[in-house]
Amino acid sequence: MWVYQKKLQYPIKVTRPNPALAKVIISQFGGPDGEMGAATRYLSQRFSAPNNDMKGILTDIGTEELAHIEMVCTLIHQLTRNLSIDEIKKSGFDTYFVDHTTGLYPIAASGVPFSASTLQSTGDAIADLNEDLAAEQKARLTYDNILRLADDPDVRDVIKFLRAREIVHYQRFGEALRDVLDSLDSKNFYAFNPEFDKCRK
Repeated sequence: MWVYQKKLQYPIKVTRPNPALAKVIISQFGGPDGEMGAATRYLSQRFSAPNNDMKGILTDIGTEELAHIEMVCTLIHQLTRNLSIDEIKKSGFDTYFVDHTTGLYPIAASGVPFSASTLQSTGDAIADLNEDLAAEQKARLTYDNILRLADDPDVRDVIKFLRAREIVHYQRFGEALRDVLDSLDSKNFYAFNPEFDKCRK
């Protein structure tokens, strides 16, 4: 159980609407490497974590990713509020608008809705942590690409903050993986449950 503070992890105040940019940023809500997938992945993986340290890291980062969903959605909301129909048409936001108006829907910039098929929870700490390391790098890359497209300093400031957090998460997952590898003995390298070893005999 968590205590929710009714404020964003980082302040967001976008003064200029830009629905075309919102259509790009939405990938970090429901895209293949977005925050919804990250939160779902880590908060699912925590249940099969082999020790409390790894479980704590997955819980901490998974919870923070929920805060990042809130931040990304706030950005999109501020970029799309009070739009005229002409602004919607000119920006190419009409294809999103026709299905969702300016409501928040987890979708990739390409138009593909969020899918749990973009994430994995295997029950094997080594596999899961390597998945998590890759996920953080892909999220960092997506934020890099958003920064290449965004020129609004109010938006760039928030995206830079989110990008920096992906790097911190990557470092923490790296520490967790080193700890897990250090705790394994040579006879049980691939699994934590001795029952799993039967398949290798």
